[in-house]
Amino acid sequence: MKAILQRVLSASVTVEKEVVSSIGKGVLVFAAVAPGDTEKEAEALAAKLLKLKLWDDDTGGRWKKSVVNIGGEVLCVSQFTLLASTKKGNKPDFHGAMGGEEAKRLYEYFFQKVEQGYIADKVKNGVFQAMMEVALVNDGPVTLELSAAPKPTLAPAPTETPAPASGPSQ
Repeated sequence: MKAILQRVLSASVTVEKEVVSSIGKGVLVFAAVAPGDTEKEAEALAAKLLKLKLWDDDTGGRWKKSVVNIGGEVLCVSQFTLLASTKKGNKPDFHGAMGGEEAKRLYEYFFQKVEQGYIADKVKNGVFQAMMEVALVNDGPVTLELSAAPKPTLAPAPTETPAPASGPSQ
C-alpha cells in the first residue's frame, strides 16, 4: 500500500460539481492499494500517517507534532494511479494497482482504521473510483511518500541430504 501525504491549510474533493468533503488544517492523503496488500498494510499505513510529525511545536522545535497533536483534520482520497509504472513507452501501466472490489474493500478498511485511530468527525473521505477534483492549499509545501509493503514470504531453507560416504565400498 502506498500513500502521498501533503500537509495542507485546506483541501476539498468535488464530484460532479458537488463538494463531497473538505478539511481545514491537516493532512491530505492520496492512498493506493497494491496486489498482495492486506489489512496488515492498511493498519500500518493508517497508524503511521496519524503519528507522523509534520508540524513544529509551540517553542519552534521542528517536526515535533502530528496531525493528532495539533487537532488537525485528515482527508483520504483513493488514487490507484500512484502505483503506475512508466518504465515502458509513454502510456502509464496500472498493473501495479489492485483492481475491483478487493481494492475498494481494503481502501475502505484503511479509511476505517484512520477514523478509529483518531476522531471520526475529523476524518473525511473522497469517493472511491469517482472522477474527483481535489483542491488544496499546501502548507510548506510538505509532501511525503509512505508505503507499507507486504513482507516477502521466505521459502523454507533447503534440507541438506547427507553426502554419500567416500572411500572403498565393501
